[in-house]
Amino acid sequence: MQLPSDVPVMTLKNATLFPGALLPLYIFEPRYRQMLDRALNTHRLLAVAMKKPGRTRETPCAMAGLGLIRVAVTQKDGTSYLILQGLVRARLDRAVSYRPFRIHRYRALLDTPASGPEIKALTRRVQHLARQRLSQGIPEITPLPELTLREPDGLESLAAFSLEHFLKYLAQMKDPGQVADLVSCTMLSEALERQTILETVDPEARLRHVIRFLLAEIRRSQGGHPQSGS
Repeated sequence: MQLPSDVPVMTLKNATLFPGALLPLYIFEPRYRQMLDRALNTHRLLAVAMKKPGRTRETPCAMAGLGLIRVAVTQKDGTSYLILQGLVRARLDRAVSYRPFRIHRYRALLDTPASGPEIKALTRRVQHLARQRLSQGIPEITPLPELTLREPDGLESLAAFSLEHFLKYLAQMKDPGQVADLVSCTMLSEALERQTILETVDPEARLRHVIRFLLAEIRRSQGGHPQSGS
């Protein structure tokens, strides 16, 4: 897919869009309606960036997720429901426009190759901790493109799928960076932790962050008492 040199940027509080993940959005602000019209009439691409913490102005974090609009349903009142599918990490460069919405130059960032015994061990550790965290119970699992976008409607496909399907999918994944991203967007409840993972391009470092964050999630769920072997 040929990527454009600049892209519209949505700045959202606590939002992260990971490569391969799906992000449902409700578009109602006039400027974002204009952004959507532009995207649908060009390349169907939007970047989603988390608002920088502690800023009063709407300043995006430098690392965003570049997403493809897979589903767009516009209502009679002009609002729209979207499903974005993350494509790549995008490091935002200079803004070429601020009004009516931000448009930024950017650099698409791909994972560096990662292999070897240490990477495999870290990947297995993340998969193990993910199973442990899911066994504690979470409200729902973020849908995945491979398991959801086969529905004819698109919007109905956002229903959470079973724990068994998710664990089977996770166990079959071989790419360490993708494992880290999937677990992060699905299970990490802290927005700053998800943003840390998004900003970590190196897969080994990303896996180590995910392990640390998952252990914290597990301990919080246990009331601060770590389970033996965790």
